[in-house]
Amino acid sequence: MTTSHMNGHVTEESDSEVKNVDLASPEEHQKHREMAVDCPGDLGTRMMPVRRSAQLERIRQQQEDMRRRREEEGKKQELDLNSSMRLKKLAQIPPKTGIDNPIFDTEEGIVLESPHYAVKILEVEDLFSSLKHIQHTLVDSQSQEDISLLLQLVQNKDFQNAFKIHNAVTVHMNKASPPFPLISNAQDLAQEVQTVLKPIHQKEGQELTALLSAPHIQALLLAHDKVAEQEMQLEPITEERVYESIGQYGGETVKIVRIEKARDIPLGATVRNEMDSVIISRIVKGGAAEKSGLLHEGDEVLEINGIEIRGKDVNEVFDLLSDMHGTLTFVLIPSQQIKPPPAKETVIHVKAHFDYDPSDDPYVPCRELGLSFQKGDILHVISQEDPNWWQAYREGDEDNQPLAGLVPDYDNEEILTYEEMSLYHQPANRKRPIILIGPQNCGQNELRQRLMNKEKDRFASAVPHTTRSRRDHEVAGRDYHFVSRQAFEADIAAGKFIEHGEFEKNLYGTSIDSVRQVINSGKICLLSLRTQSLKTLRNSDLKPYIIFIAPPSQERLRALLAKEGKNPKPEELREIIEKTREMEQNNGHYFDTAIVNSDLDKAYQELLRLINKLDTEPQWVPSTWLR
Repeated sequence: MTTSHMNGHVTEESDSEVKNVDLASPEEHQKHREMAVDCPGDLGTRMMPVRRSAQLERIRQQQEDMRRRREEEGKKQELDLNSSMRLKKLAQIPPKTGIDNPIFDTEEGIVLESPHYAVKILEVEDLFSSLKHIQHTLVDSQSQEDISLLLQLVQNKDFQNAFKIHNAVTVHMNKASPPFPLISNAQDLAQEVQTVLKPIHQKEGQELTALLSAPHIQALLLAHDKVAEQEMQLEPITEERVYESIGQYGGETVKIVRIEKARDIPLGATVRNEMDSVIISRIVKGGAAEKSGLLHEGDEVLEINGIEIRGKDVNEVFDLLSDMHGTLTFVLIPSQQIKPPPAKETVIHVKAHFDYDPSDDPYVPCRELGLSFQKGDILHVISQEDPNWWQAYREGDEDNQPLAGLVPDYDNEEILTYEEMSLYHQPANRKRPIILIGPQNCGQNELRQRLMNKEKDRFASAVPHTTRSRRDHEVAGRDYHFVSRQAFEADIAAGKFIEHGEFEKNLYGTSIDSVRQVINSGKICLLSLRTQSLKTLRNSDLKPYIIFIAPPSQERLRALLAKEGKNPKPEELREIIEKTREMEQNNGHYFDTAIVNSDLDKAYQELLRLINKLDTEPQWVPSTWLR
């Protein structure tokens, strides 16, 4: 009977069944599922342990033999003091009496204070006096000759200048080091600031843009980032503490790695079983393994803190590591895979256009690390090293999510799965147009009209175009833009209309230029549009903020419409609810946010809050808008 680990579940098969599977699908035998060790979450059903191997015992025996041989060789090389003729001759020489050198008296000498500790600095006169003192205590001619040479050297001007330089360098080396850098991507931040300032026409913004784009500032930021990258690297740990090469044993190189692991920081690695071996499959961003840089994909784990690992199943390894903290000592067989040095990865921000639940995905390599998300969530992708499974954090969960999670990279040109996003803060003099979308009788027109009536100086509508004749009370450019049918149709062909239609043989429409005129006036343009118009609007340079007005439950919707004197039939209510689902399904990726209109007054206050928020907080927009 054998077992296989599929997405955290155990399946059992007879030997005959395994043979049939191997024959029918030879590639299936090579696939291995991963288990996240020391990771919170659902672990799935336990796997059955696999057979143990004697190879680790052979390695240990060879280590012990090597240790004994080294001890025996060391004993042979020890010096025998009684049999050493040279040491006997030296022992017959009468011992010489030492003299006190006043130059080393701690009470004397000039002391210069540094920010960290006192530095003792000697002057040339002190050195000269000490040599004179020694000259009187030494009587043999060779010593007298040596001291005379030293006195001549001390009186030499070049030596005295060099001695002063030495003192100055000594003081300088003990001064406080420069402040530790906070970031290593000042260039990227400066570029992001320039992108945010690009649409701003205020004098201060233009001055800052010119300053940040100046060549000498760019060179300064580049130099800062290069130095910061080196300064912010983890302090190298000595070989004795981290890594020790044991040697070659049976053609395998064994290394010892020590990692300091806090109780609240997961190890951040996944392992898989290959026969009786436990192999590191993946290093997860945010864990102790990734921060140490000492564990690598493909390494085979032989021991952890003296406990044998080979022969254990991945669930046993998980239980073992979940109770270990502090210093973890790994005995590993390094991976034989030769990988190019990892390129510096940049974080990309994407908006998900589908719901994902790893528990329902049979292809996720490690269910415990799968990151669930919903349509509209912002994901911060920090690693695309695996082209099929990115590592990412959900927006807002960075502090509560110690490890990056796995999200699928669906490469499908026909279906929009992710959209790259960037932060954008609207300029004070160029407000984003507000677009209200929703099924009929859900309140978007009432909300729009309430905003227009209560804050006329702040909100405005785009003046529509029409081919009908102007009426007596109408003013061209205020009520409508009156144009010929030929000009209207030409503008349709040129893609100048956000939406258009025909009523009683006359054409009506809202143009992109009409919306732009409201924006240029400094007001907020309010529009109620059909979902078919959203694609054209999003492809323009208007940067719309689209709010979906959704109905409440069917019973609540009936009560709201009853207050307005309406008495819809049950099938009409169901049609509104179904239309809502259809709009969300087909166009939800265009929506920036949604408001459920269960009460018109509360919905109005929420709408106003969201609009005000655009002035105070940057919002995620498609990156293509800022290029």
